[in-house]
Parts: sequence; C-alpha cells; structure tokens
Amino acid sequence: MTSQRSESMPSGVRVGIDVGGTKIAGVALAGDGTQVLAEYEVPARQGSEALVEDVLSVVRALSEAPVSIGIGTPGRVNSSTGEVENIANLAVDYVDLGRLVAAATGVEVHVENDVNAAALGVAAQAEAASTVVCLSIGTGIAAGVVRNGVLDRGFSGVVGEVGHVPMEPHRWPCPCGQVGCLETAGSGGAAVRLWPHDTPPMPAIIRRAHDANDPLHMQAVDVRDTVIRAIVDIIDMLAVTVDPEKIILAGGMAKTGQPLLDEICAELSRRAEGSKFITSLHLNDRLALAPSGVPVGAIGAALCGKN
Repeated sequence: MTSQRSESMPSGVRVGIDVGGTKIAGVALAGDGTQVLAEYEVPARQGSEALVEDVLSVVRALSEAPVSIGIGTPGRVNSSTGEVENIANLAVDYVDLGRLVAAATGVEVHVENDVNAAALGVAAQAEAASTVVCLSIGTGIAAGVVRNGVLDRGFSGVVGEVGHVPMEPHRWPCPCGQVGCLETAGSGGAAVRLWPHDTPPMPAIIRRAHDANDPLHMQAVDVRDTVIRAIVDIIDMLAVTVDPEKIILAGGMAKTGQPLLDEICAELSRRAEGSKFITSLHLNDRLALAPSGVPVGAIGAALCGKN
C-alpha cells in the first residue's frame, strides 16, 4: 500500500475512491474540490466483501470524518441506489456498495460508473472548457460527458456507450450480443486480440508499423489502421453529436501516450483533407491526453460525492 497525506487535515474533506482491477486508489479533496490533500491506495482483492473492506480501509486512511464519499467503479452501476453488478476483474457479481459503505461510515456515499467519474476528474483539469468528453480506451471503450461541471447521463444512463455502436466493417461479434461494435476494433481488448505478439500491444504495433524492416511490418500496419480508424470513427461521432470543446483520451491504451495521439491526429487529418466539414471542426485542436500522474478517477469520484 502507498500513501501521501498532509500532516494537518482541514475540515470539510471529500473522499474519492477509484476502484481498479489491480488497486483501490483514493484521494482526499478540500471541501471546495480544488486541492488534493492526500492520496492512498491498496491492492485490489477478489470478491464483494473484500471490495467493501478495501474501500473502507482507503477511506479511513484518508480522513476520519469526511463530509462525503464518492466511489467510481467498473461494472454496471445504479448511481441512484449505489448498487453495482458484474465487476468482472474483481469477481463481484453484485454488491450494494453505496449502502454498505454509508452504513459503516455514517457518511453520504455516491457510487458512479468509473468512466463518468474519470470524466469529472479530467473536466476539473480542463477548467476553461464548457463541455468535456473523456474517452476511456481500455479493455472496452466508452465516453463520459460533462457539461458545465455536470455529468450527462441521459434517460437510461447509457450516454457515452459509444463502443457499442455497430458500424465496424469486419462485423466481429461483441460480448454485448451485437456484431460489428466499434469496441471490437478500437479498444485495448481488441488490440490484445488482434496482436498476440507483444504486451502491451499498442506501443509495439505503432513502432513496428513505422519500421519497414520489421518482419511483422505489414501485419502491424493493418492492425494499427484497424484500431485507429475505429477510434477516430468514435471521435467523429462524438464531435457531431456532443460537440465538446475538449476530448480527453484516458484509460489503459491512452498510456501509450504521444505516439497514440499522433496516429489518431494523422487519421483525423487524412479525413479532413477530403472534407471541408471535418476540416471546420478542428478536431486535432480539441484532442488531448489525460494528464499523466494525476488520479483523475479518484478526483472525479470525490466530485461525484460533492455533487
């Protein structure tokens, strides 16, 4: 476990927890949400009881008396009740996470989808932007939409499930039951499936695609183009449906960093060459990577609790 905590903790602290596949990370925010006062994390364990215990251990390490607790978690989240289903990486089928943490702490708890929490976190970093989309590219691919500091969940809570739009020409089957979902080509899970030669795959795919002497050069070019085109299809879709001021790339694949951003921008530029409409959107100027080393998921979770 790791920690970083200020010696004097002011009152009005808001705690945010980011539930990940390998660790449970948390932050303590000042009451106005502008300053990270402390950080703490523990390794993630399997099962619903362990999840609740780990969340509570992080909360208690960060603040003895927080005014609110926000939790961002993968899985299917009911943000109204705090219930969570199907956290596959932690072997959790169901947990009444919000109620259990609230009962143990006596503090109001808000549970949110992890992508939505990250969206609030990156929006807080992009202070001047009115509408921000966080495009999280991990095992799957999904977006969180924040307008003027407020999450847009839509009618049934599926705003941002852009990975499940079926328009991918290979028509690969998707675990959601459809075929041809963009997630089957543009996600980190897709890159792993299409490129078994290196781990993690995306940095190697990009490197090999630019090395004409690499024995897997042509295969790398094909996989790179498949993945990047699907990601850019999603960016185009977000641009014309949400019209965000900023699109922030986050998630495991985004840790590829500038090489990934360069490939995406190159594909956007190629499309703009044949379309005055796409040119007019200036999409390259709207794209950015999530800030490195900033716990945006936990920060966003704390802001969920504040809201």
